[in-house]
Amino acid sequence: MRKGLAALGEPVLNGIQYVCSDMWKAYLNVVKTRLKQACHMIDRFHITQHLNEAVDEVRRKDVLAMTAHPRAKQKLKKMRWILLRRKTRVLGKAREKLNRLLSGRLQTGRAYLLNEAFRHFWDYRSVTWAGAFMRAWIQRVKRSRIAPMIKVANMIATHKGLILNWIRARREVFTGATEGLNNKARVVTRRSYGFRTFPVMELVLYHTLGKLPEPKATHKLW
Repeated sequence: MRKGLAALGEPVLNGIQYVCSDMWKAYLNVVKTRLKQACHMIDRFHITQHLNEAVDEVRRKDVLAMTAHPRAKQKLKKMRWILLRRKTRVLGKAREKLNRLLSGRLQTGRAYLLNEAFRHFWDYRSVTWAGAFMRAWIQRVKRSRIAPMIKVANMIATHKGLILNWIRARREVFTGATEGLNNKARVVTRRSYGFRTFPVMELVLYHTLGKLPEPKATHKLW
């Protein structure tokens, strides 16, 4: 990352106003030292991914705990993908299964509701109210005694300021285009089955993502 920022040059770096990243410590350290003037925020979808993974971990633990109770285990059968969706998007028979799960006492249902509750954070426009909501949610999670969810809550508390920056930079940053380029870069890398050197990979990425014209072949194929 330092090499990439250095290639941009100081004039470009000084003009950067917003930075969006995940919570990898290496990224946080580089942004803190090289882009001090920028508003650094944690990607919303990165937080959502951690919460979804925590809910799925709780589900797996409940499944293992109910091995000796086949009837109770049916409540969690084929529920993985349902639990990864917002409640408003779960319809029909899937919604019925979800409601039965939430009406029980399994930790999976409680973890799902905690995940659903945090989704309201992203709708706030006031940093003050968003911060108050976050503190209340963290306390609620800690009282739940659900270890995977508590782990995520502690992580959110540690990076509270950077997550609140998402609210501060509301409507200023859109990561859709970047995610599209990242996906294309992954496809190019997989298609090559690995590059022997970084310069070759860099050249192919520039050529593909920049939609550069392909050179004429030196030999015609008949």
